[in-house]
Amino acid sequence: MQKHILFLVGLVLLSPFALRGQQANVNLDYNPHKNTEGLNPFSAPLNSPEVHHDQTVTFRLRAPEAKEVVLPPGAIHTANELGNAPIPFIKGEDGVWSLTIGPLIPDMYAYHFHIDGVQVPDPNNTYAAFTAMPPYSQLVVHGNEPAYYDAKDVPHGNVTRHVYYSAVTDGQRELYVYTPPCYDPNKTYPVLYLVGGSGELPSNWVYDGRVNFIMDNLLAEDKAEPMIIAIPNNQIIHRNHPNHTELTFDIFEKELREHVIPLIDKSYSAIDSPKGRAISGLSMGGRHSMFIGFRSLDLFANFGILSAGDSNAEASLAHFLNDPHVNEKVDYLFVGQGTKEATSFFNHRCQALHEALANHNIKHEYYIGGHGGHDWGTWRHLLYYRFLPNLWKSN
Repeated sequence: MQKHILFLVGLVLLSPFALRGQQANVNLDYNPHKNTEGLNPFSAPLNSPEVHHDQTVTFRLRAPEAKEVVLPPGAIHTANELGNAPIPFIKGEDGVWSLTIGPLIPDMYAYHFHIDGVQVPDPNNTYAAFTAMPPYSQLVVHGNEPAYYDAKDVPHGNVTRHVYYSAVTDGQRELYVYTPPCYDPNKTYPVLYLVGGSGELPSNWVYDGRVNFIMDNLLAEDKAEPMIIAIPNNQIIHRNHPNHTELTFDIFEKELREHVIPLIDKSYSAIDSPKGRAISGLSMGGRHSMFIGFRSLDLFANFGILSAGDSNAEASLAHFLNDPHVNEKVDYLFVGQGTKEATSFFNHRCQALHEALANHNIKHEYYIGGHGGHDWGTWRHLLYYRFLPNLWKSN
């Protein structure tokens, strides 16, 4: 009888419903790179990356003809203080290169390999990012439970993709819209217009930034106000255009005024006033939010400047800084950056903006936090821990 019981228990443990495998993509797992079944990712010859119980990580690559494989500096290095040098893999007799590092701080990290000097994403990793720049792989180092940016057992909002024609760019464009799980078309909601950086598309705020899950979790924790989040594409001119800086702000402002905001106001129960609108973005998107937003107080009264600023803020933002009524027009102004950014060249822009605002007695929140640098680890942290919980609180 005991043998039969053990046999049944074994069947349960081996059931496909009881086990989730490495990169199985069955559920929205918080630990997709933990090897629970001993199976390779579909169509891949090897498991890579593999996150172990102690948060160490093993990368693998079959490249028998390669002369050198390294993990170049990036978000993994910055957050975990691994230095600025590439970390070499070791080649086995079977032609498989491997590297184990860590333990790493639980988070999501973008990474590449360099194979004989050529930058490539991890060919065995099914978690890859589609962006406005060459693709990269995504490493998810899990903790003991789902993180603040993971899909939890809470009510979830919806993300809708809108495709529309723009007369500004003379083509079909897209934007994504998050509506909270409590969304009721008979009520009106404030709208956050959230934009990306030089290499991001609207979808990156969903798949890399996890803004929808972050918002779901904040609402479930009663830490934020229900809101609509519109994520337009702020790639408005070729990023390598020689006059990008001179052209991008005027063109994107026109896109917002003529297409994006009218589409949101027509399609959703949105508050149609500056106090009901916010604009925020990371890096280049932070500069869009600053240079367009600060001169568009007829549209926006709330701002989130993430990992951005201007080293010449006193001159470039003079119209805003010297407005005697600016504190009456602005409800919430947030300037934030990552802890590791504050010790890098990125700090000059953020610090200069903060100091210019302080010198002119403009109310704002300045925050440095998290363990990341100029990467998604920082931008997720800024959203969850500071910006979204404080947005609309003064209204």
